[in-house]
Amino acid sequence: MRILIVDDEPELVEQIRQALAKQKYTVDTALDGVEALDRIFVDPYDLILLDIMLPKKDGFGVLLELRNEKKSTPVLMLTAKGGIEDRIKGLDLGADDYLAKPFSMEELLARIRALLRRSNELLTSVLQIGTITLDTASREVKKEDQAIDLTPKEFSILEFLLYNKNRAVSRFTIAEHVWGDEFDPYTMSNSIDVHIKNLRKKIGDTDGSLIRTIRGVGYMIRDEEA
Repeated sequence: MRILIVDDEPELVEQIRQALAKQKYTVDTALDGVEALDRIFVDPYDLILLDIMLPKKDGFGVLLELRNEKKSTPVLMLTAKGGIEDRIKGLDLGADDYLAKPFSMEELLARIRALLRRSNELLTSVLQIGTITLDTASREVKKEDQAIDLTPKEFSILEFLLYNKNRAVSRFTIAEHVWGDEFDPYTMSNSIDVHIKNLRKKIGDTDGSLIRTIRGVGYMIRDEEA
């Protein structure tokens, strides 16, 4: 799952980013409304955390443009303003939820989980290949009901490959999706190969028959039963 944080308070952004990274979400950040829109219209996000008071273009303007372009990405508005008028305006413009600052990180994470469940209510939260299951809601991976301890990056790679089952995904695409703001095309390819090697070892894919290497492209998980 990929989340965009839009807020002009760098310290708060970093606190939220670290909390989300610990939950194995992929996180991008933007410090103003214009940068946020640039990201939103280039990269797909599963959720957007959007502050109202932003430089260049405020959160209401970002949300309005987002909805005018028929993007249905869930939006959780974050603001120091607790007035009912701002809350109503945000919801009327298409926000999915509203959280006033200051807030506890536990409540924020609970709101995020609820919105992601709601947005995926027509889809199963469990992705599966063979005896391996990945639960996007609980962020757990199991093999034959035995838990597998993956790092956040390993989890995100496996999740992304499962979402793209039977489709070859390039190293560049994996890096861009999983590393987000940390993406560096000049050094990332080797790092991805190392993460894939470690991931294969943890899930018992020692021969590479599950996560297949597509020469000259990247990787693919093939579901023979699909």
